[in-house]
Amino acid sequence: MRLPLLLAAAALLPVGAAVAQHAGHHKASDPIAAAIAAPSRTAKNVARDPYRHPAQTLAFFGVTPTQTVVEYAPSGGWYSEILAPLLRDHGTFYALQPTGRYLDGYKTFLAEKPQVYDKVKLVPFPEETASIPANSVDTVLTFRNVHNMVMADSQAATFKAFFNMLKPGGTLGVVDHRLPEDRDTALEKSSGYLKVSTIRAIAQAAGFEYVGASEVNANPKDTADWPKGVWTLPPTLSQKDVDKDKYLAIGESDRMTLKFRKPAK
Repeated sequence: MRLPLLLAAAALLPVGAAVAQHAGHHKASDPIAAAIAAPSRTAKNVARDPYRHPAQTLAFFGVTPTQTVVEYAPSGGWYSEILAPLLRDHGTFYALQPTGRYLDGYKTFLAEKPQVYDKVKLVPFPEETASIPANSVDTVLTFRNVHNMVMADSQAATFKAFFNMLKPGGTLGVVDHRLPEDRDTALEKSSGYLKVSTIRAIAQAAGFEYVGASEVNANPKDTADWPKGVWTLPPTLSQKDVDKDKYLAIGESDRMTLKFRKPAK
């Protein structure tokens, strides 16, 4: 009785190995997952993945390794750590960074790992925006930046620049802190939160069509009524040790994830 059992067990081994090999191949064949797993990412940024959901977010926006992608205001490079390796071999990655202290900081960020970021095309905004050819970009992404535009009253010009650089049919992906629709609109100038309707109006005024929304970056624990606005919550924790455990338990902000399209000709 032992011989047949041993033969049967031996016959099953290649099947198990094949399944494991298939699973490994499936993971390796997912370019977004591979970019998120890149060893060049910093531990501090990886720790925020549960709040920022990069795999689901980039998939929702339809980002692929062969696209031409613009990230507006990459700041410290959180998403650039993913987008640069994703697009390095077969795509094009523009970092459209507003001039000022963040531009200098981003230059330092790129210089620290030239083997990863040597193909990133850094474009100071707005001075050199025209270096990105009109109608040449597949996807424009901006993460938690539209509230800054609204506070500076620069949203109309910035969204128009996005529109001009995108190909007909190209995608604009926006993530930002969400203000409930029944709140006072005046809060958008100081709290860091915006209404979905506000961003939709800004995009549509620039010529974009609304495609849809994802709740992947939602956080129902965030009531959006904090003493120092969105910066009360992590990662900023503007109140420092005051109610720190409370804010850490809430986590990062409730965020809208909105997809727009430049109309096809």
